[in-house]
Amino acid sequence: MEIVVKGRHLSLDVGESFRQHCVEKLARLERLDQRLMRLDVELSHEPNRRQQSSAERVEITVRTRGPVVRAEAAATDCYAAFEKAYGKLEERLRRAASKRTASHSHSHHAHVPNGTAEPTTAPASNGSPSADEHELAPGEVEVGGLVVREKEHAAVPMRIEDALHAMELVGHDFYLFSDAETGLPSVVYRRKGYDYGVLRLTSPASAGAPAVPATA
Repeated sequence: MEIVVKGRHLSLDVGESFRQHCVEKLARLERLDQRLMRLDVELSHEPNRRQQSSAERVEITVRTRGPVVRAEAAATDCYAAFEKAYGKLEERLRRAASKRTASHSHSHHAHVPNGTAEPTTAPASNGSPSADEHELAPGEVEVGGLVVREKEHAAVPMRIEDALHAMELVGHDFYLFSDAETGLPSVVYRRKGYDYGVLRLTSPASAGAPAVPATA
């Protein structure tokens, strides 16, 4: 199992003690899922002094032969942020393990994509974080003066229940997927009252296919 610890911006160096702490702690997760292949820890720094309570942000992404699992958290220092993110990640891996056990006889897990491809870099060396707010990290572009982070999503057809499961694992309020039943680009999302909604995208290019109204 490969573990990579890096700063989001190239100039944001990660201390060796923090990197070693992450590696030792994350190695324990293998007991929850023997399929773990790679774990990426990404550290980012917020230089704005008004946001010191969340100055350090840690995002952990787990890549397995199943769905991607992700967790992130922010705190006053990188160690506290990592511990918060680690706690969320461990709970999501436990839930995923329970789901696999409960549905061991089903084959629908094969429909869950292997996740989002993100640019990666080698582990950073020791040093101090940079306060340059305008530096763009890999996968980021500037649009109209705003920094936009781009990600590519593997469009493997899946059912709605699999999309909901994948959404829970990455901890988001929505999840983009290709609907296996309709063939349409679709999004599942959370609604108030712990319900879920589904949006499907149609276009003139899909003429001839039955129109499927979005579920509000």
